[in-house]
Amino acid sequence: MIARSGERLARRVLSDNEWAIWKTHHQPVRFLAKRFAVKEAAAKAFGTGIRNGLAFNQFEVFNDELGKPRLRLWGEALKLAEKLGVVNMHVTLADERHYACATVIIES
Repeated sequence: MIARSGERLARRVLSDNEWAIWKTHHQPVRFLAKRFAVKEAAAKAFGTGIRNGLAFNQFEVFNDELGKPRLRLWGEALKLAEKLGVVNMHVTLADERHYACATVIIES
């Protein structure tokens, strides 16, 4: 998938901050796969999937000072979180050579 669509796919999935990291990352395919897994899990946790104005690049995955994955929301994703009264989002992320998986739990 990455070999065929490369930058176009990354641009669609990644936020501007993630895009800047992806361009120079030593393992760009792995980086993108992990971000995609978290964003897909987040969209499902919100109960909407990616539709009705929600886009992958409105979910930003970053690591806190201890390295824990966290989520930052933009645009329609942020509006939806505010509408649902989201107070916290828990993210778990695991990856192996060929796989990435994530779980997102939303508290409201």
